Amino acid sequence: MSASPKPLPPVVDAATWEKELAALRVREKAATRELDAIAAQRRRLPMVEMPDYVLEGEDGPVRLAEVFGEHPQLIVYSHMWHDDAEWQCGGCTGFTSQFTRLAGLEKFDARFVIVTQGPIDQALAYKRKVGNTMTWYSTANSSFGSDVGAPPNAGFAVNVFLRDGDTVYRTWHTDGRGTEQLSYLFGLVDLLPYGRQEVWQDSPEGWPQQPTYSRWAGPQEIAAAYGEGS
Repeated sequence: MSASPKPLPPVVDAATWEKELAALRVREKAATRELDAIAAQRRRLPMVEMPDYVLEGEDGPVRLAEVFGEHPQLIVYSHMWHDDAEWQCGGCTGFTSQFTRLAGLEKFDARFVIVTQGPIDQALAYKRKVGNTMTWYSTANSSFGSDVGAPPNAGFAVNVFLRDGDTVYRTWHTDGRGTEQLSYLFGLVDLLPYGRQEVWQDSPEGWPQQPTYSRWAGPQEIAAAYGEGS
């Protein structure tokens, strides 16, 4: 019999496996409780009032307060944008491609949209090119992007806002790996025996590991799978 092309976890009897799983479950449950506590602290954060920004939407200028639609809460993903680039940030393209059914947020009085520094016509063309289904807005003629941690030609971020009448408040922000909690992909991949297979991860000796980002689907692949003419 030929050797396995990849190393394998140890093979044990069912009782030993159940014991090891139970030990891991203790840590998993503790992590769940900690995430609950973090969410509770997040709900108690203060907030800051925002200026009356005007963004560009598919149908023209729109005030930030109007982006909420009929809902009092808003999640905004700031999509990194590089002027005149054929393909925009692969991480942002891949991240946002995961969100295809957002109607459930309406049950929780919220909306989730994308804003980007690109001109609205280019932004909408890119949206169609990669098959994105979220609603996009442009901050090309506004300081909104820079003010919430996503300046031109650099940066991506998630921000949450609360509206009271026509007044908008910023309640939460994250960037970098903080956005992972919103992605289902890594949640699934982290369940796998080999995980993300990236060099920074703590894996057993001999486990397959490759350069960071090397397994991420690029924007061209996403466009081929979901975009116009796919």
